[in-house]
Amino acid sequence: MNQALWGIDLGGTKVEGVILESIDSAVPLVRTRVDTEAPKGYEHILGQIAKLVKEMEQQSGLKPRAIGMGTPGVIDPTLQTLKNSNTTVLNGRPLQKDLVELLKLPIILANDANCFALAEAHWGAARQKAPDAQMVFGIIMGTGVGGGIVMDGKIWNGRHGIAGEWGHNFLDESGGPCYCGKTGCVETVISGPATERYSAGLTGERIKLKEIVARYNAGSDPAATKTIDRLCHFFGKGVSVITNMLDPDVIIVGGGVGNIDALYSKGLDALRQFIFNNGAEIPLLKPILGDSAGVFGAAALAKPA
Repeated sequence: MNQALWGIDLGGTKVEGVILESIDSAVPLVRTRVDTEAPKGYEHILGQIAKLVKEMEQQSGLKPRAIGMGTPGVIDPTLQTLKNSNTTVLNGRPLQKDLVELLKLPIILANDANCFALAEAHWGAARQKAPDAQMVFGIIMGTGVGGGIVMDGKIWNGRHGIAGEWGHNFLDESGGPCYCGKTGCVETVISGPATERYSAGLTGERIKLKEIVARYNAGSDPAATKTIDRLCHFFGKGVSVITNMLDPDVIIVGGGVGNIDALYSKGLDALRQFIFNNGAEIPLLKPILGDSAGVFGAAALAKPA
């Protein structure tokens, strides 16, 4: 089992671990989790990660040679500390260095959206629907909006470690202020909460995105129709910037908002409208790994060179 890949997905509420058979066989030998318990602080989170690794060792009878880890936020290439994490106790801390010292192992970190893209490239939608793809752009659209770039099977991080962070490109003033300090970011316009806010502004009624989509699909609610049409319009407009810059071979759309079928028809029509080309032949795909993508992608980070 010296080809086994160990991965950990560090989330705000849970830390999940998996051991996969190999890079060629994404069969989980072990899959388990512990609570993150982030309110107890940074040192406690480190302890929870160590606890998880011990449980994985006990369940498998194996020892890792390296561990890949998906994180909220990214490692700053200059400072070597975590930044842009919504688990705020991690920001400014040398997470990778501290884990190496604690676990006495090589630790490879990547943003969770990058891990999503990597998993779908290796074993998911890109592998099945576009096996010859050299560049995969993975989108996560849910509470926030993020993204990751995989080139020739490897994550592209960029000079500042923020490659793929299209959620904080400017999209439209109507989105209003963003937590990042800017105004009108993609995230403020087409995330789940942003879409719900827009709907409430039309009707005065706060309803969940699933209900908005159900009303849209029923075709009897003008406000729901206007809300989803707006979402598709700005989705295409936002993705056109990525497409013009990177021209990826495939785009995979994950997260709760990514489940909305209209994105793959009306959203694609909007992309065709805004792209700097006379058409958009790029496959726009739903992911197939579900909630396994993050932790599977983390395990792929531990692939031997």
